[in-house]
Amino acid sequence: MEEGSAGRAWWRPPERGRRRAGTFVRTEPAAARRGHARHPDAVISQTLATYLERYPDEAEALSAPLRMLAGGSGFASRRSFPMHVTVGALLVRGGREILLIEHRAYGITLQPGGHLEPTDATLVDVAVRELAEETGLDPAGVTLADPVPAYVEYGRVPARPEKGEPDHFHLDLGYAFTTDRADVGQIQEAEVTGAAWAPLADTERLVGPRIARAVSRTARVG
Repeated sequence: MEEGSAGRAWWRPPERGRRRAGTFVRTEPAAARRGHARHPDAVISQTLATYLERYPDEAEALSAPLRMLAGGSGFASRRSFPMHVTVGALLVRGGREILLIEHRAYGITLQPGGHLEPTDATLVDVAVRELAEETGLDPAGVTLADPVPAYVEYGRVPARPEKGEPDHFHLDLGYAFTTDRADVGQIQEAEVTGAAWAPLADTERLVGPRIARAVSRTARVG
């Protein structure tokens, strides 16, 4: 354990020896993209539509991805450029703290999450898998607070040449979960450098107003 700047106890493994967006095309063959058939674009579009029914004031901010979803396909694949879908997990423990990770590639603190895989049955399953993979916690102790995402955000992601990824955009769908007993285990060192439970005040400052929605959703569980 290592004590963070805000008093968080980050779990870390033992020590071991933006350019402007252009027009990009999908670099994955169509046959490979069909491996994401469990997450057809219609499901993604319907999830976003349901979210906007609850938060209609966000329609303008999400107008760009709405247009892309209406005119394209294959957005479940991480090889879809200039946009693809990711899923995040806001896990609230005891109504007092939220689990955050330190992202290795981007060097920032945020909630667990990541790209869709063909083995994920639902978008919620993506969030649970990423939560378990990145933080090592037992998903059996985690409860979904609401089937509607707590947040949807559209943002630019810097290029990662080592993965063959140009500048692009993520349409990030975030779900709220609650737990009373789950805790950090063996983190996914390839993706994160630390994981910790942070007080709500810290998480709102670090991650943004989506935290308040997550806490509100989990307060209604049970």
